[in-house]
Amino acid sequence: MACAAVGALCAALGNGLALAQGVGPWPVKPITFVVPQSPGGANDVIARAVAQSLGSTLGQPVIVENRPGANGNLGTSQVARSAADGYTFLVTAQSAHTINPALYTRIPFDPIKDFTPVMQLAVAPYLLVVNPKFPAKTLDELVAYAKTHPGQVEYASAGNGTLNHLLGEMLKKQRGVNLLHVPYKGAAAAATDVVAGQLPVTFGSFPGVMPFVTSGKLRVLGVASDKPTPLAPEIPVLKELAVTSWYGLLAPAGTPQPIVDKVYLSITQVLNTPAMKERLRALGAEPVQSTPASFAAGLPAELAQWQKIVDASGARID
Repeated sequence: MACAAVGALCAALGNGLALAQGVGPWPVKPITFVVPQSPGGANDVIARAVAQSLGSTLGQPVIVENRPGANGNLGTSQVARSAADGYTFLVTAQSAHTINPALYTRIPFDPIKDFTPVMQLAVAPYLLVVNPKFPAKTLDELVAYAKTHPGQVEYASAGNGTLNHLLGEMLKKQRGVNLLHVPYKGAAAAATDVVAGQLPVTFGSFPGVMPFVTSGKLRVLGVASDKPTPLAPEIPVLKELAVTSWYGLLAPAGTPQPIVDKVYLSITQVLNTPAMKERLRALGAEPVQSTPASFAAGLPAELAQWQKIVDASGARID
């Protein structure tokens, strides 16, 4: 969002080092970005790229701390329990924040009450891909084949309750087909076996599977989105499977609004730079600059959507 559209907030931001009104000088010490996934993944790389630039803008280091475990629940609950003083933030993947509450019987945080949303940082589309020897070249052909071979078409996922598993369940429900789910321990293993021809079908993130598509080792049938992806606009759109796979920034509930606004505006400036746009696109992601209000407004609907999908899939983790 351009500064002209939020003039009052931009005036408060000033040169990026102004005081947060009503809360005293901020920041006066390093800030921590908690990433509830392991180092090296897209979420971690995005967090580190934003942290480096944000630290320069705010005049204090922004440290990335990886706290993986329980599909993101460990690091997420750590931030939920942190002081709401503007020095701890959560950089998380959409699945950990909106799917886990439906997937787990008990979860150590409330995705709405325990957090103050700051902004979405980036989105990464998911692709429906098949082994090149599989006869289907479109989604309709895949559905037709599956209906004439009920229960014989297997699709690989990164594990029970993961986004690529739930996309498969959405496809089954939307098109009334009987596909067989085969969970793996991670998206890379799932994609590798589809490349090898052990299974014919999988959904994968753009960064994870597009290199195989480019090299001819996988055939892409479409992107699970309601509009073409700028990363590869020629890929057909699968509107009936549209999901938003985002990476976002949240603070503990009660974090002062002037600090939230200042972080939002500072990161928006970072995301608008050509260097950051190119860095994200190299990961297969597109920068997003949702406002704190719009990010917060969308979360309840997402939670309700994934609750229905998880319930229909029967996936549960105790």
